[in-house]
Amino acid sequence: MGDPAGISKGQERRVESSRERLRSAVEANAYQKEWFKRVRERVAQGEPFAFVNADVPQEIFRAMDIPYAANQWWAALVSAKQLAPHYLNLLNDMGYRPDLCRYCSLSLASSFEMDPGKAPWGGLPKPSIVVARLSCDAQIKIFELWSRRHRIPFYPLERTVIVDPYRYWWEKSQYDWEELFETHRLNLMVEELKGLIKVLEVTTGKTFSETKFREVMQLVNEQEQYFARTRDLIAETVPAPLNIADQIPSVMIPQWHRGTEWGLNAAKMFYEEVKQRVERGEAACKNEKIRLMWLGTGLWFNMSFYQYFQEKYGAVFVWSIYLGLAADGYIRYGLGDPLRALASRFVSMSEMLNAPPWNCEWYVKEAKKNKIDGAVHLLSDSCTQAARGSAFIKRALEDAGVPVLELAADTVDARIWDDSAMKSLLADFIESRIL
Repeated sequence: MGDPAGISKGQERRVESSRERLRSAVEANAYQKEWFKRVRERVAQGEPFAFVNADVPQEIFRAMDIPYAANQWWAALVSAKQLAPHYLNLLNDMGYRPDLCRYCSLSLASSFEMDPGKAPWGGLPKPSIVVARLSCDAQIKIFELWSRRHRIPFYPLERTVIVDPYRYWWEKSQYDWEELFETHRLNLMVEELKGLIKVLEVTTGKTFSETKFREVMQLVNEQEQYFARTRDLIAETVPAPLNIADQIPSVMIPQWHRGTEWGLNAAKMFYEEVKQRVERGEAACKNEKIRLMWLGTGLWFNMSFYQYFQEKYGAVFVWSIYLGLAADGYIRYGLGDPLRALASRFVSMSEMLNAPPWNCEWYVKEAKKNKIDGAVHLLSDSCTQAARGSAFIKRALEDAGVPVLELAADTVDARIWDDSAMKSLLADFIESRIL
């Protein structure tokens, strides 16, 4: 059990289920910690280090062998270590407004920690460059603050808007992505990625290898194919072989390492473990009566919440965006121009998750595929991007027969979480809307 980074032993004990943890999760958490140790050592020896937002094409950094970390990964780790309240209070005490997007600003807040002994895993190294897409106004300013604080370059990637959206995007995203994502948008992003490569070569002294890049892109496809098989196994198996608290570390840690042999092998191990559980008839909850989906980002400081309702109601969270998007959102066939294929992977990532009708139709499709009885949607008042379109999501799911509970909470900020109240809300939702 864990977050997309690795968690403290205390929290691990609180959320561990009665059976053994998945070996893929144990090994992924161990690998992530050892990987970050090596990153810190490389930076200490003078190598460059990039800090990027999650929706930035990280495959470029992989192909250039530039150590990097993702903003949302680090925020999840800080939150899992129960340090978010301290760092967010520190940020507010320094004069930054309290309603600044907490998920995107928590990593910045942690960078003000002067004592490495208090920071998770010794703290983030000083970046050589920061990169983000212009997905929202707050994110732009947050990365500008990183740039000013460390006097380093900030490379922004433009966000374009789709003109003629095809509602069922997952049907075309793997093969017909040129048509789906629109040529004019791909043209712009390809040019921006070429510019990013040039800036990285100048800034870091590293060289972009197209041969290595093609290998990375192929490895990503193979990795995501395993995730797609795993998603399908879980969707078709009742009772579900595992819940999302079991899934997330085995999915998200390899996702941060996609394009590597380790990432591919980790995804394969996860698939094989789930397949074995299905064949043995093992389940997250033998008495499964209700299948739930979790909409939005993870509740990183309280992963035990996902398992609380299994014993009393037989209610199992079987679906989250992490495995679902890995299955549907990343695979790109037709790698004649791998840079263009990469552009198509990220040019509409925010629309897939946050913009109607794309997110609404996908959630409904996944709800039907996974035999979902109810959905819980985490809505943070500090993240306008994630909350955008929530009314359309609720209407689409409920029109499809899936009741929706909206929880006003934050993915990283435990200060505004009332555990008793949230459990009561979900219990009432199950009793009044599902049972």
